[in-house]
Amino acid sequence: MGILNATPDSFFEGSRVNSVDAAIQQAEKMVSDGVRILDIGGHSTRPGAEPVTEQEEVNRVIPIIETLNKLFPNLIISIDTYRLNVAKAAFSAGAHIFNDIGGGQMDKGIFDWICSNQIPYVLTHSVGQFEMVHQIPNYNHVVEDVWTDLAKKVQLLRSKGLKNLMIDPGFGFSKSLDQNYQLLAHLNQFTLLGAPILVGLSRKTMIHKFLQIDADQSLNGSTALQAIALTKGAQILRVHDVKEAMEVIKLVHKLNQYGVSDICE
Repeated sequence: MGILNATPDSFFEGSRVNSVDAAIQQAEKMVSDGVRILDIGGHSTRPGAEPVTEQEEVNRVIPIIETLNKLFPNLIISIDTYRLNVAKAAFSAGAHIFNDIGGGQMDKGIFDWICSNQIPYVLTHSVGQFEMVHQIPNYNHVVEDVWTDLAKKVQLLRSKGLKNLMIDPGFGFSKSLDQNYQLLAHLNQFTLLGAPILVGLSRKTMIHKFLQIDADQSLNGSTALQAIALTKGAQILRVHDVKEAMEVIKLVHKLNQYGVSDICE
């Protein structure tokens, strides 16, 4: 899953596009590098990001989705939003996946809509409304608490008949730096939820803050953690750097032929 941000303020400058033409140029490169899904976002979720209006978010993403649909008919398009009306507009324009950092809790009616319309959905763990997403809750045990929260929502969505569900532990959302690493260390536990695991580690604060570097210097760290995530059960990598991520995927798949799961126990 390649990241395409129609925003002026996303934390990694290399993921920002400010026009449809720029988005298509970047999408072409990602497709050439092997991307399977493009995740289009019109609202930055970086720490300190100010909310934009719903209409502004729609205006940013819809022209890109419509154009991508025409030019790349086989490409899977994901809408990265926590707002129901933005998701609805994106699906009307041709989106295929709703990637919701809010886990259904930042807007009303999301679960009812996705279940009644069988919308492929990424259920992300976070706590509270958008303005709270970078605050750290008082977890008893972060791995158990995140797992339990996702498990309850997975059970609810399946009881409502949702078939195409992915889960994301929400690295960087409602977690401290150390809690992110705790989740990654125990990522294999989330396979018990019985849904594909998506991870978004690419160039995040947990990498560049710990290494005391900038986001644009954190490709190597991203690659290392993505490889670890794959060996612990991740099935979708959400990345800024598609070529490098595809190399990681190929190498881990090769290693899996010789029992990498045994190495990671």
